[in-house]
Amino acid sequence: MVTGNFTTVVEFILLGLTSRQDLQILLFIVFLTCYIVSLIGNIVIIWISSTNPRLHTPMYFFLRNLSFLDIWYTSCVVPKMLNNFLSVKKTITYIGCVTQMFIHITLGGTECYLLLSMAYDRYVAICNPLHYLAICSPLRYTNIMHPAFCIRMAAASWFAGLNNSVINTVYTLQLPFCGANVVDHFFCEVPTLLELACADTSFNKTVLFFWAIVIAVIPFFVILITYINIISSIMQIRTTTGRRKAFSTCASHVIVVALFYGTVFFIYLRPGKIHVSSQDKMATLFYSVITPMLNPLIYTLRNKDVKLALIETTRKKIVLWHK
Repeated sequence: MVTGNFTTVVEFILLGLTSRQDLQILLFIVFLTCYIVSLIGNIVIIWISSTNPRLHTPMYFFLRNLSFLDIWYTSCVVPKMLNNFLSVKKTITYIGCVTQMFIHITLGGTECYLLLSMAYDRYVAICNPLHYLAICSPLRYTNIMHPAFCIRMAAASWFAGLNNSVINTVYTLQLPFCGANVVDHFFCEVPTLLELACADTSFNKTVLFFWAIVIAVIPFFVILITYINIISSIMQIRTTTGRRKAFSTCASHVIVVALFYGTVFFIYLRPGKIHVSSQDKMATLFYSVITPMLNPLIYTLRNKDVKLALIETTRKKIVLWHK
């Protein structure tokens, strides 16, 4: 029994992705594979970018943060989902549900601003903010994106995500849950829980929508403006090789931004129409599970520096093992 708000619900039932029993084992295998690939990929990114001097740059500092975030992003959702695939009683405690929701919102909000920080890094690397349509010199880039500044940007991203999570979680906890406890989802997400509250949730939905704009929409449009300036600067480069090299440094980030923001907008920016459907589940699954798995692949397959660093680090480890 949870008191204070006269909440009688002590656990929630997670319906998961499907009620078909014949698909549970198959889904378990698929998402276990996705989870393992995600963990290995992100751990490798952190390991390589931390140990190889070639990757001790602002770009890879933010990538390490993103990989660290993605490890926990999937870990707060997938293990419970895997357990429910094999369980008859697909439940989660009230405290476990709130904890899962809090962590998920924190990490989602943080990722929005980390992607913005990465966009700004690319902007400084390609465009000189003090000279319109000019290409930055390496010295100018180093002076702006120095380690202390990068740490402050990363810290601000984590603070923004935490602040968003605290506010939405507190307002959700104030709602009474006095009967309905069947969650038509595979984890506890705010829009889903609002549908189960036995009280008017209009204010909560307004708060959720407002913070979705602050956390997701504003960073997205800043990223969009940033890339408009980047593209304008790249088009001023006279050589085809130079333009191709400049575009290649941004391509991976653009792909990640498109994958992440597209599904987040689908879920959170629908005031008055917040409901869970099969489409909602797929969208949430994509940005919570699939995107964190794809991020390391996107950054390694399209990045020569990462591939070279991986080869160099692996060779050094093999030599050490043989000794």
